Amino acid sequence: MNCGVLDKAAKILALVGALNWGLVSGVGGLDFNLVTTLLGSWPAVVEIVYLLIGLSGLYLLVGLVSKKGCCAS
Repeated sequence: MNCGVLDKAAKILALVGALNWGLVSGVGGLDFNLVTTLLGSWPAVVEIVYLLIGLSGLYLLVGLVSKKGCCAS
């Protein structure tokens, strides 16, 4: 199936969130927050990015559960 722009954006944001989570809490306790490091001078933007990451996860979860779109593949 052909993935749309929303599907691709959701996957990229979910990937960023997963990598960030792994760096913050895992990988030998690096305690490195990639999102804050890149956007720390704009705290409002950091919060928006985290919100978009969370919404992307929900979007992908709904796609998996309903088996619709390219999220199910």
